Amino acid sequence: MAAGLRLTIEFGGGAESLFDNKKRHEVNLPGDEWTLGQLVFWLRDNLLTRQPELFMKDNTVRPGILVLVNETDWELLGEGDYKLCPQDTVLFISTLHGG
Repeated sequence: MAAGLRLTIEFGGGAESLFDNKKRHEVNLPGDEWTLGQLVFWLRDNLLTRQPELFMKDNTVRPGILVLVNETDWELLGEGDYKLCPQDTVLFISTLHGG
């Protein structure tokens, strides 16, 4: 079995358009200790395919992107300081839509 931290990353509400229009990614991060904040940077550097300014601002996700870990708002978990666990599902949902 390969070492690392296995996670499911999901995008919705249009956020998937920044990640090659793929709504679900199964990832295996190197090592076993990651925070949600580190994951955001990893996503930017490894999965984001266009317009990073629509995903991140000031070293975190942009306002208007809801982040859920196992269906719990990341604000209740400590936001970027949350320590990810094996098999966590992290969902990024854009709540901003053009009109």
